[in-house]
Amino acid sequence: MTKEGNLEKEAMRVLKETSRTFYIPITLLKKELRLTVGSAYLCMRAIDEIEDHETMEGQIKVQLLKETEQLLQQENFDTESYRALVKPYENMLPEVTIRLGDWLEICPEGIVQEVKSATAEMAGGMADWVKKNWVINTKDDLDNYTYYVAGLVGVMLSRIWKWYDGTEADHEQAIGFGRGLQAVNILRNQHEDFAERGVRFIPDGWTREDVFDYARENLQLGDLYLESLQTKTILLFCKIPLALAKRTLKAMESGQEKMSRQEVEDVVAEIKEE
Repeated sequence: MTKEGNLEKEAMRVLKETSRTFYIPITLLKKELRLTVGSAYLCMRAIDEIEDHETMEGQIKVQLLKETEQLLQQENFDTESYRALVKPYENMLPEVTIRLGDWLEICPEGIVQEVKSATAEMAGGMADWVKKNWVINTKDDLDNYTYYVAGLVGVMLSRIWKWYDGTEADHEQAIGFGRGLQAVNILRNQHEDFAERGVRFIPDGWTREDVFDYARENLQLGDLYLESLQTKTILLFCKIPLALAKRTLKAMESGQEKMSRQEVEDVVAEIKEE
């Protein structure tokens, strides 16, 4: 197997290990798009693992995120410099983070700069939120936080769709698509985040029901976003995480913590049959 083929195989393996929500829809895309979206997801997941690390000191997170941002802003990503940057922490960081350079290597040349740009913006925004210790006081704070950790995923996907088939998607709807998925994650992990990290991603004075409303509003933007997608496999790709988020929201409203694996498989099967 060629080096490129081996990297592609490794990328799909790491993707399967890191994301239950996105792995299945990514595998349904055609090869070029599958590689592009897989690469882009892994790049963003790589830096997310730094921001979200449970035991790493905040100042180290900020340093790693800021220096990664700078490396991503260069025309050619310096993999050796990145490896040297993370080497002192390689026993703490997962494979997806340590191999950021590999994920960029399999990204098609025509879109890799866009992927780097969006990932760099995410890294910078995450570093700022680490500095703030994730203290969210207002809805504007919540919007800012969810933009950097998830809205940018929607933005990046829209750039990929435009490159691939010329799709013109609404910028705010793309952000809402990502933000809605993140709002569901906030609700799902609310107690765990507070117990393990002392973090509460909820504005002052808001109830849990307010966060449900926030999630619903953004998931509605996600519905509008889907209307602009023309390519069947891209539409299918976006429908699955959106449907899973809606069903998870419904499950939590009825008192469940999350969907069962069987329920996830049922939702995916329903959408594939549409």
